[in-house]
Amino acid sequence: MQTITLIRHLPTEWNKQDLLQGKRNIDISYPNNKIQEEIQHNIKLLSKLSPFDLVLASTLKRTQQTAKWYGYLFKIEELLDELDFGPFEGVSKRMLYKEYGNQWICNPGEIILGESLNHLEQRIRMFIDKYKEYNNLLVFGHGAWIRAFVSLKQYGHINEMNKITVENNKCMVITTTIVDSVQ
Repeated sequence: MQTITLIRHLPTEWNKQDLLQGKRNIDISYPNNKIQEEIQHNIKLLSKLSPFDLVLASTLKRTQQTAKWYGYLFKIEELLDELDFGPFEGVSKRMLYKEYGNQWICNPGEIILGESLNHLEQRIRMFIDKYKEYNNLLVFGHGAWIRAFVSLKQYGHINEMNKITVENNKCMVITTTIVDSVQ
């Protein structure tokens, strides 16, 4: 059995403005009291799940800063990087919905932004294969990546990802049999 604990990075100013970040390397905002309480709650959960075989963060500083707020040393893994939203980075999510509408919700795999969503799925499959020998992973990641990962694990594809909500600082625990590899 493998356990992967996923934590979406802490909020940034762009999150607060509902702007897509993608590959933009944006700092987190200083956590307010509510967020700090959520961090403490999650730390208690993580203490029950530890020790972790490996702690990972993406190459983008918002995940690394989040891991530091949690008190973890981490290995940087580029496969965890957020989806490249291309021309939609720095733009309101509403503009993406306006452009792609129902396709974004029901069939995102065919969309190409700065990166195709099929490529995001390939990166997640590579991640799963690369870390299949680890029993207990802690991952500090990004919204679209985590949603796509959950969709892939639950449905075998990423087309359900935009029906899933993952708030900033959300902690999710995914337990699966290791032989349950995703093809």
